[in-house]
Amino acid sequence: MSLAPDTTVYLLALVPAVIWGFTPVLDKRGMSLGGTALQASLVVVVVDLSLFLAALLTLRGTDLLAGLDLAVAGLFLFAGATGTALGRLAIFVGVDRVGASINSAVVSARPLFATAFAFGLLGEPVSLETGVGVVVLVVGLVVLSLSKGGDLAGWDPWDLLYPLASGVFFAFGNVLRRFGLGTGGADVLQAVALNEAGALLVFLGYAAVRGTVGFRSADRRSYGYFAVSGGLTAVALLSVFGALALPAGRVAIVESLASTAPLFTTVFAYFLLRDLERVTRGIVVGAVLVAAGVALVTLGPRIVI
Repeated sequence: MSLAPDTTVYLLALVPAVIWGFTPVLDKRGMSLGGTALQASLVVVVVDLSLFLAALLTLRGTDLLAGLDLAVAGLFLFAGATGTALGRLAIFVGVDRVGASINSAVVSARPLFATAFAFGLLGEPVSLETGVGVVVLVVGLVVLSLSKGGDLAGWDPWDLLYPLASGVFFAFGNVLRRFGLGTGGADVLQAVALNEAGALLVFLGYAAVRGTVGFRSADRRSYGYFAVSGGLTAVALLSVFGALALPAGRVAIVESLASTAPLFTTVFAYFLLRDLERVTRGIVVGAVLVAAGVALVTLGPRIVI
């Protein structure tokens, strides 16, 4: 029995929610061993791009970009160079400064930006419950900023700008990907590989300018944490692109379901990062409010406004 299109979108969007709920725990461990945002970004993108290229070679042989329009290919490269590259750099800095639990919850505000971008650039409808959900998400962010939890070393409220910026970049990138996939000019595997290739070019350029001193000073074990994070990220990205490629995969829905990640991060951090982070009631309440906002965006009858 085949699943309804909406059900398939929901399931595909929930896979990255679980994965991206867990990867911040790995990233925080890597950062605690002296890892840097650039190091983490490069390791993650090299691992997942290698997996995508291997899959393309297996399925398509050497003709990796067969049937792909150059303009569409350029769009995915641009989405990777902006949404993915800048978003990942910001997210790793956020994990290091405020902790995995706080960072994950703030990044998950991206449905707010995704909905705005999708409405302005793609003309996707905005429902009444989406608007209410956005308000609840903002309240959740305020609660998180006052939670006194996260990294045990403490953090400044301004540090929340890093995960917030990451949410903006990721949301913008997903709108571009939705548009590119909607043209029918690329399959999911080609799209995600081009996206990561665009991100890799930015990271390599940044490394050439800033240098790689931090790479050598970091504990070698940090590379293992980031590599596992990269492998899991590959699965999450395929799932997101698959959801966006479906006719029912509106950006607001996919972004909102994927943004339930902080619920999972809170649980994982509580059990796996007790020596590095403090999970307070404020974090739990904030994460629940974020999830409630997500539910308002994705569930119930849609009253278009």
